[in-house]
Amino acid sequence: MCGIAGIVGSDHDARVDVARVREMCAAIVYRGPDDEGIFVQGRVGLGMRRLSIIDVAGGKQPVHNEDKSIWVVFNGEIYNFLELRRELEGRGHAFYTHSDTEVIVHLYETYGSSCVEKLRGMFAFALYDFRRQKLLLGRDRLGKKPLHYAVHRGDLYFCSEIKSLLAVAPELVSVDNEALAQFFFYGYIPDPSTAFASIRKLPPGHWLEFENNSVKIQQFWDVPRFCSISLPEGECLEQLEATLQDSVRMRLISEVPLGALLSGGVDSSIVVGMMARSSSRAVKTFSIGFTHADFNEAEHARAVAKKFGTDHSELTVDADLWDTMETLSTVLDEPFADSSVIPTYHVSRMARRYVTVALSGDGGDELFAGYDAYLIHRRRRYLDLIPGWVAPAYHKLLYPMLPLKLRSRKLAYNFPMRASERFVHGQSISSTNDPELTLLSREFLRSVSDSEPAEAILRRYFEQAPASDLVSRMQYADIKTYLTADVLTKVDRMSMFSSLEVRCPLLDHVFVELAARLPLSMKLRRGVRKYLLRRLAEKLDVPRQSLYRPKQGFSLPLRHWMRAELKSEIVALLLERRTIERGYFQKAAIERLLAEHQSGERDHSTVLWQLLAFELWNRNYLERRTRATSRICESSQA
Repeated sequence: MCGIAGIVGSDHDARVDVARVREMCAAIVYRGPDDEGIFVQGRVGLGMRRLSIIDVAGGKQPVHNEDKSIWVVFNGEIYNFLELRRELEGRGHAFYTHSDTEVIVHLYETYGSSCVEKLRGMFAFALYDFRRQKLLLGRDRLGKKPLHYAVHRGDLYFCSEIKSLLAVAPELVSVDNEALAQFFFYGYIPDPSTAFASIRKLPPGHWLEFENNSVKIQQFWDVPRFCSISLPEGECLEQLEATLQDSVRMRLISEVPLGALLSGGVDSSIVVGMMARSSSRAVKTFSIGFTHADFNEAEHARAVAKKFGTDHSELTVDADLWDTMETLSTVLDEPFADSSVIPTYHVSRMARRYVTVALSGDGGDELFAGYDAYLIHRRRRYLDLIPGWVAPAYHKLLYPMLPLKLRSRKLAYNFPMRASERFVHGQSISSTNDPELTLLSREFLRSVSDSEPAEAILRRYFEQAPASDLVSRMQYADIKTYLTADVLTKVDRMSMFSSLEVRCPLLDHVFVELAARLPLSMKLRRGVRKYLLRRLAEKLDVPRQSLYRPKQGFSLPLRHWMRAELKSEIVALLLERRTIERGYFQKAAIERLLAEHQSGERDHSTVLWQLLAFELWNRNYLERRTRATSRICESSQA
């Protein structure tokens, strides 16, 4: 586990400055505090920061093949590397380390760019082939590990985090308003866009080749067709248990201390139960609690920990978060509005005091229809019987007559829409489809008026989904957007900022493929979400109070804090002249949101948090880099 960065020049006679690669690595030293590795030869510079987990003594990167014509830097873990190594040694390849990284160079020698299809794990790597003068970038199937790139003045830059790139090319700090429009819709920026116009994310399940100064990107994996197998429930449960147990077992390979992040929900409880099965020692578990009971899952985590005899640690998070929020806004390269980034950061920091690797339960909601929205939309499928002409007429004639202070105004806007449009519009944080409620200024909306609407990304995935039913289409769209760009981004950035590796057994691609193919009745049945996962949890003897309770999610008690502990700070920051003069928002809309929320009339905590996250990102991340760019330009002109 580490962070990677590098440069490949467009001019074959160019020489990369080793100091520039070192500067890129220094920007992400927390991703790999144990070691630095840099290889520079001619126009090629590869760098990495290492968090040592496998082959601690001998796995130093960059790693090369036998004749040193192929070099690689790698971030992640390859769980089937021993199996692949045996195959490659049988083909005559000679290894000089015991690390999983070295498998990649020999796989490439045998299979070329399609070597990524052989890898089972989480990964982002950069490989340079001196014979073909080609750079290959690869990213894992679900996007657990990040990989960014930019072509700047003909040279290709790559990095785990955008700050590495901006450290050596600060002139790329120019923001992309179209990407910001996506943030204002989703609360995050979906792949492949970033907040910066010239920087892109390599999408999950894709590889990129940079050869002859041209970029070629190709997809190598996608979620298979949903609901494509029909088996009795007993056989489905057996396959599910065996596949997940294998996934957990593979993720217990480590030369350093290992534990688990435990929320007390279905998914993390199953992972801990399976870890306990495979471990001769008590599993170390870590959980977060809150003083507000309606957001506190700590007691459920304690019950699971007691059941499986874990060595359990717990931390209570309070509202004294201002310093934490400012710190994290400097870590996150893009505006990011998921408030669960805060507890994720705290539980990662706590876990890192005891372990270097932790397993988590991420992915269960997307794979097994665990979100309330799946059940709600399934129950409302009868609304598709409403003729298509009704919605436009309703929105034009009746909807404007509803009171602005109606609590369920967004629901009222959605109900006559077709299923796909209800789903897409329901993903919006703010009511951007409602002109009377929009936060965005006319100036900003004009700047993106010729761009593809932000919601088109979600609609496209919904329509292209390899599925025929509504819920499976929703799952596919969420896997392609929310899971990758929100959930996994949050987990990667917060865990790596704490120098902790987090592994996700439910997102092993073999398990994902099985989950997708299961019938919908194994996911939703008689109002029960994640039906088959709950059956598996029952088989593992997870406490019933953890299995059958309302879903809470890993989120903050924002509505409470914004009306009390954080009230003065939020009001001051959002209404400050500096904030308003950026030109993104209408001041009157912010004032109305604050007034309605503070009075208890409506809960606007999600939108207010989005505004807060955006402004802190501008102040603590963007402005600092903009000032640095200005100083560089002034120096060059002097």
